[in-house]
Amino acid sequence: MGAIRSRLRGFAAAALSLGLVLGAAACSAEEPKSADGKTTITIQWFGSPGFDQAIKDFQSANPDIVVKSENRGQLRDFQPLLVQWLATGSTQLGDVIMMEEGTLLEFLQDPSKWTNLLDLGAGSLKDDYLPYKWENGFTADKSKLVGLGTDIGGLAMCYRSDLFAKAKLPTDREAVSKLWPTWEAYAEQGRTFKAANTGAAWIDSATSIMQPYIMQNSDTWFYDRDNNFILDSNPKVREAYNFGLKLASDGLTSKLVRWTPDWDAAFKNAAFATVPCAAWGTGVISERAGEAGKGKWDIATIPGGSGNWGGSYLAIPEQSTKKEAAYKLLTYLTGKDGHLAEFKEKGGMPSTIAALDDPTFANATNEYFSNAPVGKIFGASVKTLKPIYLGPKHQQLWENVLERAMQAAEKGDLSADAAFAKAVTDGRKLATG
Repeated sequence: MGAIRSRLRGFAAAALSLGLVLGAAACSAEEPKSADGKTTITIQWFGSPGFDQAIKDFQSANPDIVVKSENRGQLRDFQPLLVQWLATGSTQLGDVIMMEEGTLLEFLQDPSKWTNLLDLGAGSLKDDYLPYKWENGFTADKSKLVGLGTDIGGLAMCYRSDLFAKAKLPTDREAVSKLWPTWEAYAEQGRTFKAANTGAAWIDSATSIMQPYIMQNSDTWFYDRDNNFILDSNPKVREAYNFGLKLASDGLTSKLVRWTPDWDAAFKNAAFATVPCAAWGTGVISERAGEAGKGKWDIATIPGGSGNWGGSYLAIPEQSTKKEAAYKLLTYLTGKDGHLAEFKEKGGMPSTIAALDDPTFANATNEYFSNAPVGKIFGASVKTLKPIYLGPKHQQLWENVLERAMQAAEKGDLSADAAFAKAVTDGRKLATG
């Protein structure tokens, strides 16, 4: 992380200013309190962000605030509810809301439902964050800051060293990293692995390739920066699509649908040898593979060397009547101490400079993944990171259109060309509707 330190040396002072902001952001007398003088706020989140210990630490330091924590399942479960609650002003909507970066831009198109965090003092936190993480929380005109960043999705390749040994491939992570400097080399190693007849596939699905490949090779995906739909004219997306489906046609994928029970079970059953993984993905894998997988998984560098897969933000709905207490929680969870607690709990990679440079992250190893130096591996993956523009309906276009088209092609229900043509047609309707 030396490059980050050299560019943004002010993290110590920024961390101090964060502490001052937290201390100053006490709940106002106007905010609703219970009979015992405490303010209760609700945070709603999806996936496995690792908030549990951080929230406990926050409540210990802020006994006047009670935090009600609601896990709303996966993003696909929570997103429709969030849209509905915002539209109707539902009382079910919490005070602090987690949003994935692929959905954030949709909300930024009409930010009226969200509190401007600049009005609560967030402007002083600018230098705490990686620049792109900070900038992506703003509306296009930079007048309103809707979200502050939780994690970022620095990329690596997670692999089963026991399956590599069975295929007589190297198992040492540095040697494994050298096997695939490029995605073409990765595919070639997959063919070698397949020939060894281990009983496992090389990778879980064709769709797992898309995010890392496109993030490395393009600065746009479904939209250009003027929000024009460009799926049919973005060559890097089609290149990634073809590459993923070539892995499938070569018999290298398990043809699984991610985030389903079959996918979960495949981790326990050692059904595939590799999977591109963001920093937060280490928690996903360890949860699904369970104790039996401990020490059998390891982490190597990603083909191409860098990239980002996801990352989230926290925001405060405009309708919240407890904004100051909510802001106090939000800034703790997205500050250094919160980030480090979340990293220790679930592996989410911090987006604040101070947390990235802290030895807790920078020198971290992961016992489950054969003591892999996760701080070094994932930290290196974001040194040259250039984020791409996702556009307002990115997540819907990916999960509901292109990913489903790829899955149909991977399973042989449609040809690759027919599936892509369908994705273009359906995607254009969604993007322009």
